[in-house]
Amino acid sequence: MNDYDVVVVGGRVAGASAALLLARAGVKVAVVERSRAGTDTVSTHALMRAGVLQLSRWGVLPELVAAGTPAVRRVAFAYPDGEAAVTLRPTPGVDALYAPRRHLLDRVLLDAATASGADVLLETQVTGLLRDDAGRVLGVRTSGPLGSGRAIRAGLTVGADGIGSLVAREVEAPLVSRGRAASAILYRYVDDLSANGYVWGYGDRAAAGLIPTNAGQTCVFVSTTPARMRTLRREGADAAFDHLLDAVPASLAEVVRSGRATGRLHGWRGVPGHVRRSSGPGWALVGDAGYFKDPITTHGITDALRDAELLSDAVLEGLGGAAPVVALARYEATRDRLSRALYDVTESVCRYDWDAEEVRALLRRVSSAMSDEVDHLSARPAPRLDRV
Repeated sequence: MNDYDVVVVGGRVAGASAALLLARAGVKVAVVERSRAGTDTVSTHALMRAGVLQLSRWGVLPELVAAGTPAVRRVAFAYPDGEAAVTLRPTPGVDALYAPRRHLLDRVLLDAATASGADVLLETQVTGLLRDDAGRVLGVRTSGPLGSGRAIRAGLTVGADGIGSLVAREVEAPLVSRGRAASAILYRYVDDLSANGYVWGYGDRAAAGLIPTNAGQTCVFVSTTPARMRTLRREGADAAFDHLLDAVPASLAEVVRSGRATGRLHGWRGVPGHVRRSSGPGWALVGDAGYFKDPITTHGITDALRDAELLSDAVLEGLGGAAPVVALARYEATRDRLSRALYDVTESVCRYDWDAEEVRALLRRVSSAMSDEVDHLSARPAPRLDRV
């Protein structure tokens, strides 16, 4: 007999969202998260329109706004040969864009999952999977202060445990696609910037961005190829940050230098994108565990929210009598259809071999892919806001 219908490995955005939606639908679900509550993680923070739409439909956006997450109603683009800006047009469920700190967003989603009936085990490590003689996954083995040595049996095990997913590794989930390019990134938080909304800058084999977030701070990032970043960092991370800031349009660099940096620099060495087969007997993958693309197009959180809802639909189909294998395969096919265009264009952006005209064309493709995603999500029925 199973302890749960579903056990979710990982309680960040993808895992917490999937657990929230399943618990609201009356599914008996557990979340196993290795970190403690309220911890930060490497992130671009920025939500695109589709991500805000999801949080609004789920009823959790008001808490993020009440916590001081600033509304973003303008997106500016700085190129070597000029600038452009777009003012956000409000649509149902999306009055603005937002970029909450991850310690806030992840906690709000996990708290909502708990309030909906999910059991959450924090500071608990999954050490392996349970299987039957035929190899079907039956749950997880755990260790940690709240679950030391415990075996958790479940009808479905969901890997929401990131790029290096233990679940994906244990089930030997095959790679469907793997990218070749990647961005290496340095970012920090800056106080007192005069930036108005999101600002994206593109220069000499480098990019940069300004992302307003909580506590009056702006997340400032610079990025380039991993090889170039390794060379620049030989003189230290701060020197590399300054060098790359000099490589993007001066209008953006001047805004950054007008502020006051707080805390240390954070780094991301760059990992090529991947798409993994994301379902099999007794298991499924969601978030970066199943599909990851370079963060240069700042769409990772939005993807995780979307895919959590697609997966929850498939799980409910299976529990409702549909063949689970067919329902999960449909989840994967829908995810891939919605992701393909953005995945491909992101691969081109993170090569850093474009000029101003070329990057403009690439960003038009990014915008088109995002619009297709919003259209799909807007046409879906609204999820439940309360538990069955």
